[in-house]
Amino acid sequence: MTTPSALERPTGVPFARRLAARLVLLPALALSLLPPRRIRTVLARVRRGATPATAAQAKNARDAMCAVSLRCAGPKGCLPRSLGAALLCRLGGSWPTWCTGVRVVPPFTAHAWVEADGRPVDEGVPDDYFTRLITVAPASRSGR
Repeated sequence: MTTPSALERPTGVPFARRLAARLVLLPALALSLLPPRRIRTVLARVRRGATPATAAQAKNARDAMCAVSLRCAGPKGCLPRSLGAALLCRLGGSWPTWCTGVRVVPPFTAHAWVEADGRPVDEGVPDDYFTRLITVAPASRSGR
């Protein structure tokens, strides 16, 4: 037996932003099929030259991904949603910190999300709810 539920999809996302989100959706879905090591390698290359994303930029990107994709809006869409949000930020010249990890409290649950200013973006949980296992932060200017 299943429990009925409804997905909350963001409204008010501008057409141009939705179009850009659709553009990065397929690459995000393709990336989500790769092993974690390959995802990290690809994202580390893509982030080059980007400035750190603000919380507003990361939230707008996350909202756009949820607005255009039911998979991304769903409870099991965290990986393509986070990848898409990071890629969408990159299209605008910024980069959030992309993270994947696990819940701190049982039961074990893996999760992927984006962060800005050291905090998870629009996850609805406390900042220390997840333990980070893999992160791809904005590249430092001195590390080029």
